[in-house]
Amino acid sequence: MKTMNINKILLLLISVVVFNGCVQDDDFETPNVTIVEPILDGPKVTINSVAGEVQQAINNGDNSVTFEFDNASDYMEGYVISTDEGGNFFEEMIIQDKLENPTVGIKVLIDVNPLFTKYEVGRKIYIKLNGLTAGFTNGVLTIGVNSNNQAEKIPASQEDSTIFRSAESGTLVPLPLALNEFTNSKTNLYIQLQNVQFNRNDVLGEVPLTFAAEASDEFDGERILESCESSSTTIFSTSTFADFKSLQLPSMSGSMNVILTKNFFGDAFNVNINTPEDITFTTTDRCDPIELECGLADTTGSNNLFEDDFEGQTINSLISGNGWTNFIESGSEGWEAYTQSGTNASQGISARVGSFNSGDLSTIAWLITPQIDLDANTETTLNFETSTSFADGSIMEVLFSNDWDGTEAGITSASWGIISDAYIAQNSDFFGDWLQSGNVDLSCGSGQIYIAFKYSGSGEADFDGTYELDLISIDAQ
Repeated sequence: MKTMNINKILLLLISVVVFNGCVQDDDFETPNVTIVEPILDGPKVTINSVAGEVQQAINNGDNSVTFEFDNASDYMEGYVISTDEGGNFFEEMIIQDKLENPTVGIKVLIDVNPLFTKYEVGRKIYIKLNGLTAGFTNGVLTIGVNSNNQAEKIPASQEDSTIFRSAESGTLVPLPLALNEFTNSKTNLYIQLQNVQFNRNDVLGEVPLTFAAEASDEFDGERILESCESSSTTIFSTSTFADFKSLQLPSMSGSMNVILTKNFFGDAFNVNINTPEDITFTTTDRCDPIELECGLADTTGSNNLFEDDFEGQTINSLISGNGWTNFIESGSEGWEAYTQSGTNASQGISARVGSFNSGDLSTIAWLITPQIDLDANTETTLNFETSTSFADGSIMEVLFSNDWDGTEAGITSASWGIISDAYIAQNSDFFGDWLQSGNVDLSCGSGQIYIAFKYSGSGEADFDGTYELDLISIDAQ
């Protein structure tokens, strides 16, 4: 009996102690979240200097990862601009040199997921460089461990000895940048695109597209983003692992904060967002072009109104004569006569334009037919053929105007719409093939029109390609 009483007393005392320890809120200790600024004694290596070293190696003919760090005390610093919280980034972190007005950025590969819990957007971090290597991976500056002369992910076991958080954290100010101002040096930067919208075919159809949840989206959803201030476009890319992939694309226009990068092949610019909240589309007025969309005709009339196969042109000279207007709006490249044999053979002589390696910041070239009277003719059709030598990010459009005055000075001020049924060779087409436009029906149009073949590119050496045009014929009944 005495033993049972003693046990009850001990149990009661223990309960009191536990109860008091659990219910007194002021006994809780707040976790220590203070970040102690790390002490790094070695020399600081800037992201810009890393970019310079890698580019110098490339200029010397070495396109592999060659810039390796072997000084045990070297370190690099930057501000985090990406987050994997929404699933649009995975086991990578992108940093840039400054919170505002950045000049250079770099992608850090690391085998850790998630990263946002430690390295939030705006956090300054330090990276010890000993044993790491830098180079261009998928077209953008990247740092990681060397594996078969490629930058690969830093192992998770090396995270704490390689990456250090600074006590400094701030708000990113996106760098304003237009689509036609994209360059290799601007990749890995947090930028703001203004007055842009998704292409009408992606958001205004019967079934508007999602960010990345369509059946055709295997790894990424790629959508066309276009500028309302120029004819420039880019690819808006979203991972199929993003938690917002099933949301519909916004149909209005406005601005968005994005990270400029490149596609998997490194041959075309892409933009990525951290979260849909980075998109601020509040303008209901879109900037869609006028369209002449009559479909494809079953037959071609016997009355030829205009034709050209360019056989009478002088090779490597600008296309001239036969009523053509050959106008260079921007840059130094225009439509010129061209011929080539081999895999990418021309059809005799063709018209060709391209800004590849031109050195121009922008290339816009027009080739405009003589005036065609749709009112005086019936069942008018347009036919032509195109080929592309890796068009990449450059684009070709077939446009029409009812109000152009016929002068070069009036081209950019005239109203130009799109002849949307005409097929133009795409970058996904084999570069050696010539593709027919289809028998494009113009009969739903009216008045006197001009038809223009317009090329737009940036002159970026690794970005823009060329288009060829041939066998143009405009006919009526």
